[in-house]
Amino acid sequence: MTSRALSMARLSGSAVLGWRGHLAALGGLSFLILSLFHRDVIAMVFIWWNASTFGHCLFIPILIAWLVQQRLPGLQQLEPIAWAPGLLWIALGGFAWLLGAAAGVAVFRHGALILMLQGAVVTLLGPAVGRALLFPLFYAFFMVPIGEEIVAPLQLITARLCMMFLSLSGVPAHMDGIFITTATGYFRVAEACSGAKFVIAMTAYGVLVCNVCFTSWPRRALFMTGALMLSVLANGVRAFATILVAHLTSIDAAVGFDHVLYGWIFFAIVMAVVMAAAWPFFDRRPGDAWFDPEQLRGSSWGAVSLPLAFGAAFGVVMAAPLWLIVSAAASEPLLGAPTPPEVKGWARTTEQPRYPWKPRFDGADHLVMARYRNPAGQVVDLAIVSFDRQEEGRELVGFAQGAADPDQHWSWSSPAPAPRDARGEQITAPGPVVRHVVSVYKVGGAPLTGSAPQVKIDTMKARLLGGDQRAGAILISVEEQRGMPADAAIAAFLQDVGDMKDLADRSLSIR
Repeated sequence: MTSRALSMARLSGSAVLGWRGHLAALGGLSFLILSLFHRDVIAMVFIWWNASTFGHCLFIPILIAWLVQQRLPGLQQLEPIAWAPGLLWIALGGFAWLLGAAAGVAVFRHGALILMLQGAVVTLLGPAVGRALLFPLFYAFFMVPIGEEIVAPLQLITARLCMMFLSLSGVPAHMDGIFITTATGYFRVAEACSGAKFVIAMTAYGVLVCNVCFTSWPRRALFMTGALMLSVLANGVRAFATILVAHLTSIDAAVGFDHVLYGWIFFAIVMAVVMAAAWPFFDRRPGDAWFDPEQLRGSSWGAVSLPLAFGAAFGVVMAAPLWLIVSAAASEPLLGAPTPPEVKGWARTTEQPRYPWKPRFDGADHLVMARYRNPAGQVVDLAIVSFDRQEEGRELVGFAQGAADPDQHWSWSSPAPAPRDARGEQITAPGPVVRHVVSVYKVGGAPLTGSAPQVKIDTMKARLLGGDQRAGAILISVEEQRGMPADAAIAAFLQDVGDMKDLADRSLSIR
């Protein structure tokens, strides 16, 4: 054995010995983080297992382990150190968790958990190891179930693609939001048909391919752009093909065709096409080193003792939940259920709608509804919702909360006109029955808003700074009927009901 080989063997052996204590400390700190935030861990795994959109997240930990294993030969040549500046990374994760917990935004808490674990790696193993593991650490973000926000836009894009392909194929069709009507039937581009699950999974897969198969950043950018565009286009073709099969045969045949194509074949075909098109342009050769250990070795600036780094890291992790416990204000009580207002020119009516409607606000302390009619024959439904405080499972805005309750077979179909500081949307029920809904939200002393992100911000401020946590919503809704436009009825009611802020304050017992 040559002297160079002997020196490399000694270096590798000493590095392995140095790793043991640092890996033990990292394992202990990771266990403490996962235990302290076990509710978020359980929630993430529950989403992975039960939501098909995020089923691919189950494979991300395995892929991260594989990526680390690929880098082991180089890692063994590095010496881990405890690095004090890594505590800033953990603190950033703790602060993000605090914001997410205060605002009731699960994705912030889940992302913060990943940040804290990443920070633990950098703090207890050092900057050289952190740089060597930069991509595996970054790839851990794909464990966060995020992307539901793209469902509604992708529904509209898929519907428009269907209409384009139907027009090219000579099939007459009419589109209303995410609903398409042909001579054969009435089709809805549902959330599951939006293609969001494939776009999200393709993003995770594409980023992995970019790291493993490419070194050129322009090629990586072109690959990701092409992969995502092909996913959206292919999903539009799939939805169009389902409608076309129904047009040529029957609805039942189309459902069976879509089930097979959607569940088993579609994504595999798209992945195969993407990889076949990109294969000639791969520029990372098998066996290429993932990093150069010599370039990563540097000074030991910021190094501290391992016990000190471990104790400081644990203290930083504990700070976020302790702050929330200390600073969260006790909620002001509600003085009872809100009372529907008397509106000049409108009388209460008990006539029934064509399809039952009731907004969904799980955990609300009160949900009061009233129906009004004016002399012009316009009929308006008013819903007033109030919470004494918001917490997990009792949130003013969130998944399935709001005007369209999926359990009652109501579906969001498109945006609708609304006044400033309000939210307008069109929802549809079987029939079809179309409703326009205008919603306003209020948290404590904050101004009225129609923005879900603003509600989260107002909630976060109230919980972090000890403000008033009472929260509520007012929804004004009208069925669309021939000769009786819904938007006109809503505008007339809003004009006559008076100041919405006063109504919201009275509903929350603020005045």
